Amino acid sequence: MHKAADEFIEYQQSVKGVSDSTAESYLSDLENLISFLESDGISSWADVTDDRLVMYIRNLRENMMADSTIARKVSSIHSFFHFMVENGELPDDVSEILRAPKVERGLPEVLTVREINALFEQPDRNTAKGKRDIAILELMYATGMRAGEIISLNIDDIDFRVNCIRLEDKGIERIIPFSQEARTAIMRYLMDVRLDFLGDNIDDGTLFLAVASGKAMSRQGLWKMIRRYGDKAGIGEKITPYTIRHTFAAHLLDNGADIAVVQEMLGHQDKASTKWYAANKNNYVREIYERTRPGKDRFT
Repeated sequence: MHKAADEFIEYQQSVKGVSDSTAESYLSDLENLISFLESDGISSWADVTDDRLVMYIRNLRENMMADSTIARKVSSIHSFFHFMVENGELPDDVSEILRAPKVERGLPEVLTVREINALFEQPDRNTAKGKRDIAILELMYATGMRAGEIISLNIDDIDFRVNCIRLEDKGIERIIPFSQEARTAIMRYLMDVRLDFLGDNIDDGTLFLAVASGKAMSRQGLWKMIRRYGDKAGIGEKITPYTIRHTFAAHLLDNGADIAVVQEMLGHQDKASTKWYAANKNNYVREIYERTRPGKDRFT
């Protein structure tokens, strides 16, 4: 069963071109399903019936799993069984009976300007690691780049003459301007500490390097770094790279940026993704007001 799951993941990455994070989610979802089936004495995909799958989803509900997570797992199961049928490994798709719960899309977490400033105060800019980390934070907030784009960014992708980044996104060139603050932080990192991080490694041009290995930062390392500084800044919510990306978009729109420009900077292929931010602008304002209004704790 595990072999078939691995073949499915390989197909998703090599043929469908899914991201590493999506592939990891697929694998996690299938491994959880396999564990459930094996505990029920099932060791072959051919022995899986629709009622076993229904029991699995019911078990997830009984364990109070969020509807959004269950919906993702149902989607993974559908994709896997479709793959197995298409490849002739199974005669029928027994997953067709599964229905994902309807998930209401909530507002992504957005930081206030005060919270962003508090976050940026956490790295110790007198240390090598602090210089790298503030460069990352400044660049993420200035561009809204995804976590994967940040860790795979090359020095050659940056045009310091006009303060912009040039990325290739599904065959389309994407140009993202960045702030003077980000430029200053990146230049300081490049001039003061990057070569020390690199050590004896061959320089492949990757911009942000891990302290210990001198190689490209991992996605996990980036997430942990942001989470750690968020905790130190006293930001109650568990912030992630997505939080900074959402904050970038919300703050731009709040300050009057054209939605088409924000869409291009974010790399949204579908305008609806960016329009959703604009449609919820008033909700963002209300949410931020409730978190920061004067006297909000007077009667608590």
